[in-house]
Amino acid sequence: MDYKNKILCGDTIEQMKLLPDKSFDFCFADPPYFMQIEQGKKLFRIEGTEFNGCDDDWDKFDSMESYKRFTHTWLSQVRRLLKDDGAICLISGMQSIYEIGSILRDLGYWVINDIVWLKSNPTPNFGGTRLNNSHETLIWATKSKKSKFVFNYKTGKYLNGGKQIGSVWTFPICSGKERLRDNNDNKLHNTQKPESLIERIILLFTRYGDLILDPFGGTMTTAAMAKKTGRNYTMIERDEKYIHYGQQRVEQQIKIIGEVELAKFDDKPIKVTMQEMVKHNMFILGESFIHKNGEMAKLVAANGKLEYRGEINSMHEIAARMMGAKNRINAFEYLFVERNNKKVSLMDIREQYRLQKQYTMI
Repeated sequence: MDYKNKILCGDTIEQMKLLPDKSFDFCFADPPYFMQIEQGKKLFRIEGTEFNGCDDDWDKFDSMESYKRFTHTWLSQVRRLLKDDGAICLISGMQSIYEIGSILRDLGYWVINDIVWLKSNPTPNFGGTRLNNSHETLIWATKSKKSKFVFNYKTGKYLNGGKQIGSVWTFPICSGKERLRDNNDNKLHNTQKPESLIERIILLFTRYGDLILDPFGGTMTTAAMAKKTGRNYTMIERDEKYIHYGQQRVEQQIKIIGEVELAKFDDKPIKVTMQEMVKHNMFILGESFIHKNGEMAKLVAANGKLEYRGEINSMHEIAARMMGAKNRINAFEYLFVERNNKKVSLMDIREQYRLQKQYTMI
């Protein structure tokens, strides 16, 4: 079955049954919320126009028990399809997120984080009968507790202006030109998610070239953002109208690949040791290592051991002694050596050696 970068038409559970075990790196799922709207009840905006909300047939179930059985079945299939180190991120509202979370745990998934999507432009509560529902909840979970999941932490910091990214994300709801419409200019899908939200999920939780499953394809936002960021996708959707317009959207999407999409900020540096740096004369036995505070120690062994006030120990322990710290510190951040009558940090010299080593490996 050819399923890579394809939109599969049909019932999601039946389509997933046809896919091979452990074939996906990641899953994003925007399942039915089971809004439980009362039959015949109408909502009206302040100016008097009717608000339809989500009254689609795909969101209707006989009971909460029926909805929970459906959720258990599709989540079981996703878990079968995920690789051992695979992960899922799914979204829902307060109507069903607690049931979904409980079923996730029952199936053996390991919850890493819940994430709040704070809507900067939420739909008002027209009746004024309860708090304005201004957020939805995402659950990020791995296939199991042992899964070595992808988290592009430094990429997240870069996207967040250099600060550690948190679990509350503010994005507007989908609107304007981004909102898909049919040939009669009617809104195509009631619960289309914003591209900015899905793109962030993909950039943080997947790698370039990964294969992403979306079992509730809808308007194909996941496929469009996967294509944009250099990932692969398999979408499942039963509504041919959604597929028709969604396919056009994916075909028009342009791939944009840069440092963020490649997660270059999260590349692990080439491993180097003091032993090899001494061997290649980056450091010289007998030379002084100088602390920021002016204290000095001597390099007495190729493995980085220093002598300070009669004590011989690792450079990290000695660096702590030189500043009166109780616990060992990272000596590369605090110590310097003299090069051409100038102080150069150990960290800068290590980076210089890494670049030389990388160049020789090419």
